Amino acid sequence: MRVVTWNLWWRFGPWEERQKAILAVLRELRPDVVGLQEVWSTGASGASGVSGGENLAEWLADELGLHWAWAPSPASERWQRRIGDPGVEVGNAVLSRWPVIDRAVLRLPAPDALDDGRLAFHTRLAGPSYEIPFFTTHLTSAPTASALRCQQVTALAEFVAAHRSGTDFPPVITGDFNAWPDSDEIRLFGGYKTAPAAPDQLFLDAWEYADPKAPSATWDPANPYVRVDPPVRIDYIHVGPPGPAGLGHVLDVRRAGDGPVDGVWPSDHAAVVADLADGSE
Repeated sequence: MRVVTWNLWWRFGPWEERQKAILAVLRELRPDVVGLQEVWSTGASGASGVSGGENLAEWLADELGLHWAWAPSPASERWQRRIGDPGVEVGNAVLSRWPVIDRAVLRLPAPDALDDGRLAFHTRLAGPSYEIPFFTTHLTSAPTASALRCQQVTALAEFVAAHRSGTDFPPVITGDFNAWPDSDEIRLFGGYKTAPAAPDQLFLDAWEYADPKAPSATWDPANPYVRVDPPVRIDYIHVGPPGPAGLGHVLDVRRAGDGPVDGVWPSDHAAVVADLADGSE
């Protein structure tokens, strides 16, 4: 099972050209499940996946032949002020080769000054052999907000605990955590380098299986949209402990979308791609 996580940089930059580049990368990857952050939508839309306007996730799903689900931010107006367009929503989305049979949304905790409607989005997928509890999230981005992100990953871990049962497939948690791999919040969420965020929860960072020599930064000044920040990995695929016969075990992981497509960089973030054992090997 091929899993991708990708922050799509909403409607910033040359978004119409970037949209085509995003599609080209995903089409080449042929993913089974994709967790997306900073997805745009115009017109009324809701977590049911019904949109009265255009939705980037819906368009990608139609082009790729995938199912889709969408969770809009409850505070899109804070994003809209940045581009001067009050008609565009921002949110998280999931694309899936298999039908979405359940969904839930958690608004992550944040003080008023930093609350721009960050979410955790759960979808349960009707996989070919097992139901798959799949999550995607987008944590607060302020560089000095590590303590807040610790609160957010605690809420996220509790959210996963509430929706992971009833299947042998381990939970898969994707997203832009806006945090360095050795940060308190990533260690807290993983639960294997410090006490876990929720009792008995363990989430393995899939990049632990990457080639140590492989480029890992998903936020990289080689990308012209990033400018001067240091290269760092802030986007993650986490997986719970493998199920029976290694179900959900990480087989391979790498970056994608880390260069221009026909001269256009798809996003300010690179994607992360992981192949997981799905019981068919």
